[in-house]
Parts: sequence; structure tokens; C-alpha cells
Amino acid sequence: MARENGRKLIASNKKARHDYEILKTYEAGLVLAGTEVKSLREGRVSLVDAFAQEHDGELMLHGLHIAEYGFGSWTNHAPRRTRKLLLHRVEIGRILEKLREGGFALVPLSMYFANGWAKVELGLARGKKSYDKRQALAERDAKREIARELGRRLKGRSPARPRS
Repeated sequence: MARENGRKLIASNKKARHDYEILKTYEAGLVLAGTEVKSLREGRVSLVDAFAQEHDGELMLHGLHIAEYGFGSWTNHAPRRTRKLLLHRVEIGRILEKLREGGFALVPLSMYFANGWAKVELGLARGKKSYDKRQALAERDAKREIARELGRRLKGRSPARPRS
């Protein structure tokens, strides 16, 4: 069977972008079992509670839920097992240096297949305060309203009446 080309998104973690300020992103491979890959191809994965941590100089992904493969037998995997991340030693060193500074977390942002290999996009993140989240929502709403109004003017329509 020919290897896939390109990038196929499996899952994304929208909540991470809301809860954290992403400073830098990294692409990492994963050590997976055969039934895990088959479940990923079916899109049965959740990144919601996942995070990466150091263990003996390596980065491990905790809390990633990959559902059991439906046609697996006794060879099936544990859904929330800890999985090793595959990165270059130099990258691991840089990430661990930042994590040891404090105030940073390593959260998965998305999972995808890149040329047939399962990859995870990790974000070096700092947690947002609740007022930062509200401010981000307000900015997004304001930009959406500006774009809507600009679209109306470009189409020659009259501006919308204010709602009361």
C-alpha cells in the first residue's frame, strides 16, 4: 500500500488556545502501538486533558485518550496510557530549560498524519487569567463586527440598524 502524502488532521485542542497563551510550537512524533494507529485513522482521539511532562530526560504525553480499536483483541492498548514523544535531543533540552523556569506548560494543540506518520503539535504555553480570556473574546467579537460592517459597505448595502 502506498504511503499517504500531505497532512491529514485527526483532532485539534481548541480549548488549549482559549486557556493558554501559546508562545512557541513544536512538532513531535509519538511511540504508538498498532491498534492505536488504527484508532487514530478512525479519528477516535481526545486531546482535552492531555499534557506533556519530563520523565528521565525524555518528554512523555500524559492524559491523551485514544479509544480502543473496535476489532482489536487481547492486543488492544490502554486508552490513557503514557506515550513517549519523539523529538531531537537539542529540542528536548530547550523545552526542558523553559519548563524548569516555571510558569510554562507543554500542551498538545493538534494531532495529524504527516506523510503517513502520526504527529502531535505541542505548544509551549503560559496560562491565561480569566480577565485575559474575556478580553480575547471581546477582541474577537469586535473584529467580527468590523468585518461584517466592512462586508456590508463593500456590497453597497446600508448599515445594519442597531438592535435595542
